[in-house]
Amino acid sequence: MANWFEVKIKYAKISEQGIERMVSEPYLVDAMSFTEAEARICKEMEAFLGGEFQVVNIKRANYTDLFPFDGADKWYRCRVFFVTIDEEKGMEKRKGVNMLVQASDLKSGLENLSIGLKDMTIDYDVTAITETPIMDVFPWYANDDVTE
Repeated sequence: MANWFEVKIKYAKISEQGIERMVSEPYLVDAMSFTEAEARICKEMEAFLGGEFQVVNIKRANYTDLFPFDGADKWYRCRVFFVTIDEEKGMEKRKGVNMLVQASDLKSGLENLSIGLKDMTIDYDVTAITETPIMDVFPWYANDDVTE
């Protein structure tokens, strides 16, 4: 199970007009601890950014699942409620979770979420889909080693 951290970095970005300005951008990193999240984002960003950058914030992110899609450039936070029936009490039970889906727009975000959840055997309700400022997501892979 992934353990997600939202890590915000600050760096000098050159705009299309050639003007340099400082920006802060959030990224999502799968890590075991805050320390590992910082080490992983530093390793990942060194490959993308030629200049200096600074980690300005790290916080836990509560996502139970993530659905990346090729060709999509935005990340959407989806609030999903799983619906089950308590047989003993005869009542409906709802459990809310947050998921992250990659899409080009809100409509394709809902479509991509439906594709990601197509194998679910229980009913669910999507109550909210919101575009996030997350720039990129770095899942953990078996060959990842932040000490290299």
